[in-house]
Amino acid sequence: MPTTADKDHVYKILELVGSSENSIEDAVQNAIGRAAKTIRGMKWFEVAQTRGHIENGAVRHYQVTLRVGFTLEE
Repeated sequence: MPTTADKDHVYKILELVGSSENSIEDAVQNAIGRAAKTIRGMKWFEVAQTRGHIENGAVRHYQVTLRVGFTLEE
């Protein structure tokens, strides 16, 4: 979340969904990494939802919904 030093900033919140066959952490990294290619000023994220796909009694796929805060350009 914003720190005291950032108190005068205005943030826009974007919702992203990342996925991975390996882990929740990889799903987060995939979402942030892809968004970073086109979105500038990302400052923080929170995991809003975590889901997965089960196949033959095992976790097959992880999916996370993130809320990402980024600063608006002046």
